[in-house]
Amino acid sequence: MTSILNGLEAIFPDQRLLCDPAYLAAFESDGLTAFRTKPLAVVIPETDHEVIAVVKWCHDNQVPFVARGSGTSLSGGSLPVADGIVIALNRMNRILHLDPRERVAKVEPGVVNQHVSHAAAPHGLYYAPDPSSQSICTIGGNVAFNSGGAHCLKYGMTSNHVIGCKVVLATGEVVEMGGASVESVGPDFTGLFCGSEGLFGIALEITLRLLPKPQQFHTVLVGYQSLQAAGEAVSAVIDSGLLPGALEIMDALSIEAAEAAVACGYPEGAAAVLIVELEGPEERIRYEREMLERVLSGTDAFAQRVAVDEADRMSIWRGRKSAFSAVGRLSPDFLVQDGVVPRKRLGEALVRIEELSKQSGMRIANVFHAGDGNLHPLIMFDGTEEGALHRAEKVAGELSRLCIEMGGSITGEHGVGMEKRDFMPDMYDAASMDMMARVRRAMDPHWIANPGKMFPGSEAPALSQVGLHPLEQAGVISRE
Repeated sequence: MTSILNGLEAIFPDQRLLCDPAYLAAFESDGLTAFRTKPLAVVIPETDHEVIAVVKWCHDNQVPFVARGSGTSLSGGSLPVADGIVIALNRMNRILHLDPRERVAKVEPGVVNQHVSHAAAPHGLYYAPDPSSQSICTIGGNVAFNSGGAHCLKYGMTSNHVIGCKVVLATGEVVEMGGASVESVGPDFTGLFCGSEGLFGIALEITLRLLPKPQQFHTVLVGYQSLQAAGEAVSAVIDSGLLPGALEIMDALSIEAAEAAVACGYPEGAAAVLIVELEGPEERIRYEREMLERVLSGTDAFAQRVAVDEADRMSIWRGRKSAFSAVGRLSPDFLVQDGVVPRKRLGEALVRIEELSKQSGMRIANVFHAGDGNLHPLIMFDGTEEGALHRAEKVAGELSRLCIEMGGSITGEHGVGMEKRDFMPDMYDAASMDMMARVRRAMDPHWIANPGKMFPGSEAPALSQVGLHPLEQAGVISRE
């Protein structure tokens, strides 16, 4: 065992302190497999005391660490550091407390997203954020990246459903943020922590807000012969005053992939499909479904399917939820992008994406949360072809610049991670970048918590340079 790891043996037994290259290979990448790094070691804590102990050890020895759940990040957000420790949190998977009266649940970071709703279901409750990977992604990762999902249009992101956290900062200090009440007093540190991408520390306990399960759903699948027509239908639905639980669009390529993977029964020959889901009390849904029918009848739809029961509804959603992984049937490799444009410019953005696809010669499948303009273009390539990955990354960069140019954002829910960090200075001015860096430094003076993510040039500094701001080292900011 490497001498630098002396001290960790006192915290973890051999079977939970992994240094063998064969074990480390399983942790060298996350959902963005274009980046790979083998860590120095992986530790597998089972209690919050063990997490605190290893973070304190990392702080005292100035060893970088990365917290990891299921590794479903699509931005390289849980990529290890070559000389660092991976803290794997999957065994911290207990639902510590569920109060149906107060509609809250306190969970450990390794709890799988969908398991919260399963535990709350007997009480008529559920956890609203529903990323496509909800059957395997963990709450800790959802908090780190402020994950959304298909129903974020109506219910918001993870930050809208986390009301409190117990956190160990990168210094080893344990702090409480928020509490058990939706209403809190003082600065919203919980909101600050959500979406911090592991740069502040690690959540040990997370208090979630639960919602009553909707009384009724009304799910409609609509087929269109152009992406533009589907985009115009989205505007028509929103302009009508309706607030659906979800508004999702898939294009022909993603439909083809989903059909091959799960046989979801989408309309043949569709250039795009729109999924609209209304949810709420029976009386309101009765009125809103009639209103939706009138709106959709005024669009250029050529096919329409209304879910007749829960199984049919799940069949419609199965196609959308499987879209990312299903694209693997059409291409050996692909990059999943995540950007946001103003909803009114959605049609324009889709035209530009199609032009990029033609110019680059790379197929791009489109799946997106149309209601809030959150695009997920999937850039297909063959990694065995020389230069193919580089060309795909170039297209991904153009898509990020497109979102900035249109007044949107380089990320909606996947985070910045490794993938988009170089675009941060294009989106924020130097003063804003410096402010964010100072907030990060207040939580993590040595920049050892998930270094290399979000900020350009923010790799863990050498010990002789700890007093120097990492962004100054990279030339991103200057204090002159």
